Amino acid sequence: MNLYDVVALLEDLPDTKLKRGQVGTIVEEWQPGVYEVEFADTDGVTYATVALKTSQLMTLYWHPASSRQSA
Repeated sequence: MNLYDVVALLEDLPDTKLKRGQVGTIVEEWQPGVYEVEFADTDGVTYATVALKTSQLMTLYWHPASSRQSA
């Protein structure tokens, strides 16, 4: 995962009122495998910023994966 990747939450986070499937953007890397993710509405207004582990996130892709395989 990299800065500015769009990610989806893989689990509910009741303390922050975030639900599995909500989409956010990685805005900071705190340490290897821990990222600050910003969640915003469709108007761009941030409603949550949370530090999350890689295991709690899935990177979303907007374009098809390359058909080339690395050697």
